[in-house]
Amino acid sequence: MSPGFPRFPHSRLPSHPTSSTEPTRAILVAVDFGKHDFQESLSELALLASTAGSEPVRAVTGRRSRPDAALFIGAGKAEEVKIAADEDDAEIVIFNHALSPAQQRNLERFFGRHVVDRTGLILDIFSQRAQSHVGKVQVELARVRYQASRLVRAWSHLERQKGGIGMRGGPGERQLELDRRMLDERAKRLSAELDRLQRQHDTQRRSRSRNDAFSVSLVGYTNAGKSTLFNALTKARAYAANQLFATLDTTSRRLYLEGLGNVVLSDTVGFIRDLPTQLVAAFRATLEETVHADVLLHVVDAASAVKHEQMEQVDRVLAEIDASGIPQILVMNKIDAAEELRAQGPRIERDETGAVRRVFVSALEGAGLELLREALVETAIRLRERPPPRDGEFDPRFDTRRETSPSQRDELSQTPPASALPAERSGRD
Repeated sequence: MSPGFPRFPHSRLPSHPTSSTEPTRAILVAVDFGKHDFQESLSELALLASTAGSEPVRAVTGRRSRPDAALFIGAGKAEEVKIAADEDDAEIVIFNHALSPAQQRNLERFFGRHVVDRTGLILDIFSQRAQSHVGKVQVELARVRYQASRLVRAWSHLERQKGGIGMRGGPGERQLELDRRMLDERAKRLSAELDRLQRQHDTQRRSRSRNDAFSVSLVGYTNAGKSTLFNALTKARAYAANQLFATLDTTSRRLYLEGLGNVVLSDTVGFIRDLPTQLVAAFRATLEETVHADVLLHVVDAASAVKHEQMEQVDRVLAEIDASGIPQILVMNKIDAAEELRAQGPRIERDETGAVRRVFVSALEGAGLELLREALVETAIRLRERPPPRDGEFDPRFDTRRETSPSQRDELSQTPPASALPAERSGRD
């Protein structure tokens, strides 16, 4: 084996739960542009690849200030990837980045293998995981839009013939234009079906609104433990697993809270770094529960070394779907997974106005869930007494982007403030 190529030990790679065939051997390619925690990003790529049904056998990494226009990684690094793929008999090369159609085509010719970029990889996972009709329609629409963006002039050898009146779009049209027309028509049909499902979904949501049901949505980075928390609070049996994108379809249940009554709690799709814009646009029906929620429970993997970056990624997507103004409670989950957090125990942290800011819990062990219920009731009562600002008004109580620096967050997450409720109140959740 050539030096400098890190290998992935097979025993540490999760297998795809739905795959009945042998996984596809894959080479992972990641470039450090100095923007993210690189090692964490590489680990996430390996988990994405194995979630999609591939077997990452080696990673080729490098540093660049900017992508190469033709091959993204440059000719020298591309040759390293080709050598690695030949040595490991890899069938596919997976990039941790979005590639232009021309770059993808050039790389496939260079490697003599199929190349998948990060966007295509995530779309493939979503295609495998979608269960409901609306979920499948949303994913298919995203895939069609992605495929349309991949169309390159592979058929440019077919010259367009001149046509007279009535010959527009006739036999002389290039294959590229025929392909584009086919994808456009497919996208229109899917969009129409999605609009129909959206109207049906809106009717159901308005019915809940007429019943004056307080609405709470779980949001967060994928694998933060949203579905585990949802099940723990509602005693439901929604699918939950230690894997990326375990949940794609929105699941809603009624949750009774003493002092408040029934609320509607919804579990939604998890977010991820560089979530493809095609998915954000196509998944508007699923994300609708988030946009119209009264409160968001932003679930965070408190034990993650990159939790601050993950929180910022979630905030970016919330801004993209016009949900950044909805009041948030940060649910710092998985305190059982870090010794220091476990020692501090479940607790509530408040901001300078006395409003609930963070609740530290372990959904897996059930620790702190009673505190979270209390926090929800308290927040709902506050909102009913003074609704959040609308039409451009500013109220610092609902500025969810405060305290964004890692140093501030580290200090808050490690040192219980004087206003924190004692852990004893969580008692026996």
